[in-house]
Amino acid sequence: MADRTPITLLIVDDHPVVRDGLRGMFTAATTGDDAGFLVLGEAPDGVRGVELALRLDPDVVLMDLRMPGGNGVDAIAELARRGARSRVLVLTTYDTDTDTLPAIEAGATGYLLKDAPREELFAAVRAAAEGRTVLSPAVASRLVSRVRTPAAPVDTSLSAREREVLELVAKGTSNRAIAAELFISEATVKTHLTHIYAKLDAKDRAAAVAVAYERGILGRA
Repeated sequence: MADRTPITLLIVDDHPVVRDGLRGMFTAATTGDDAGFLVLGEAPDGVRGVELALRLDPDVVLMDLRMPGGNGVDAIAELARRGARSRVLVLTTYDTDTDTLPAIEAGATGYLLKDAPREELFAAVRAAAEGRTVLSPAVASRLVSRVRTPAAPVDTSLSAREREVLELVAKGTSNRAIAAELFISEATVKTHLTHIYAKLDAKDRAAAVAVAYERGILGRA
């Protein structure tokens, strides 16, 4: 057994049974051939997960995606925004494009499904701690297929939510105030703004508002 500093972990999942199972698995591994893990804490949602990750500074955060009270993608984006040292390894049951791509774009180091074998999970955590990208075979195949498939024409029309965000931006509303007004996180507001900039080919808030008026999206200036 190699003598090394344990890889520290934070488990973020809304199911207590899952958290208990993962903690038990990694704790048991420290007494066998897979020694080298230390679970620092657990969180039931993304908001609490961000708080604990910033306070405990684990090497790896095991992050579920769909959680009441704060989803995983918003938490990943917030940790990236805050410059957290921790690597995020998504551990979820979902492998659709609507789950995998936003998580990876938000800054996840890896993406693993919950049916992964024990040894695969341990190896993925070690790889994530070293900064190496880890993808489950199913997710990797899906991403490869997406890259090989000719891209569909870019949709430049704004969604209803993006229009709401842009209308508030036009009124000079801050990201924090927009988040409060629409009952979403600041990270989600920033994601909407990124999409708005891309669709309107604008570099910043002022340019986006100007283009929106020119195109009649916000009415007349």
